[in-house]
Formats: sequence, structure tokens, C-alpha cells
Amino acid sequence: MSAILEARGVKKSFRGGDAAELQVLVDVNLTVHRGEVVAIVGESGTGKSTLLHLLGVLDEPTGGEIVLDGRSYAALSEEERDSLRNDKLGFVFQFHHLLREFTALENVMMPLMIAGVTDADARSRAEEGLARVGMAGRMAHRPAQLSGGEQQRCAVARALINDPKVLLADEPSGNLDERHAGLLHDLLFELARDMETALVIVTHNRALSERADRTLVLARGELQLESPRRASL
Repeated sequence: MSAILEARGVKKSFRGGDAAELQVLVDVNLTVHRGEVVAIVGESGTGKSTLLHLLGVLDEPTGGEIVLDGRSYAALSEEERDSLRNDKLGFVFQFHHLLREFTALENVMMPLMIAGVTDADARSRAEEGLARVGMAGRMAHRPAQLSGGEQQRCAVARALINDPKVLLADEPSGNLDERHAGLLHDLLFELARDMETALVIVTHNRALSERADRTLVLARGELQLESPRRASL
């Protein structure tokens, strides 16, 4: 199985209000293979979301290297990073981040329009994507007219519309009740499998992490494989 995403010795620090350096990520090493599902767990404040932002080219590491599909982020221009982020990465967050003034269909069309796809093609592909997540009858509705579960399904359709190599999900069901969270988990795993998209999930949800191919714990700035003993707790 070939690697699609790699983090090599990644570090990330921040400057506090007193100018003191806070080291969040010390030496993160991660290899994600095509079609693999990896869950990242850990206590609050350990840097899980920070790591996901680095993997998604939303922030830059203080040290180390991140490589996606053979390309090092450090070697890319800002324009190339924007293109890579739109074309090869998908994002699903705890809150859907849909644009409230646009319909579900228009929200899903957005990444395609940014990529230069014609309006007709973008519309056709977005309709197909929404139908795939069970939103065929809700395409003309704006986010405020959708339930929480529907908003997240729309966000998933948008994240996958460009057929990304990697889908990054940060507490994707954290804002949903147990039933709708389970439905969203089923959807994420089904789509990732069908599209052969690697899925990296940051979560506190034990039911979700246990379905992953691997569960990694972020602690003291490093990633380590979760032990069977801990996994059973």
C-alpha cells in the first residue's frame, strides 16, 4: 500500500502573550496510505486540531516536513498551496461552515467553481454529490433551513466534490446527537471506501475511533499507536 500523506518530524510552536514559546507538536511522524482510515485521539489541548491544520495546509509547521502525493508543502508557492488544498484535500469540521447566503447546491458547487469548472458541469456534479449523501430533495434549501445532520451531510458532499486524495475531519459529529452521529460515521466510511479516499479523523468519539484502521494517540507533542489495553478502556 502506497503512502499518500506523510508528516516527518513535524514541530509546531506558538508565542504566548509573555513572548514565551509554547511547543505544541514536538516530533510528529505520520504515514497515511491510500484509502486508509486513521483516527487521532488525545486529551483536549494536546494539539490535535493544530496537527490537522498543518496536514491541510491551513498553517505552517515550525519544523519538519509534510508531503502529499509526493509533493512537499515547503516546496510549493502560495498559489500552488491554494490549488493543492482545493484539489487534493477535503475538510469536514465540527461546525459545517456552510455559507449561509447560498443554497446547499451552491455551497457544494463552490470548490468546483474555484477550480475553474464550468457552471453547468459544477451544477451537475454537485447535484450528484448531494444525491449521494441523501440530500437530493434539499438542494435548494439554505443552511438555516436544514437540520444539523443535513448541514453536515452537505459539508461532506462539499468536501468530497473534487474527489480529494485525503479527507481531514475534525470532530465531524461533535455537534450531533448519537443517532445522527452514527449516520454520519456510516456515511463517511462508506464514501471513503467507495472513493478510495484516505480519511484522517480527529475525534473524542470512541465509537468512531474504533472503526478506524489505526488509532493514534497524540500526547506530549508526539503520535503513538494506541495500545490494545488502552483501546479497551
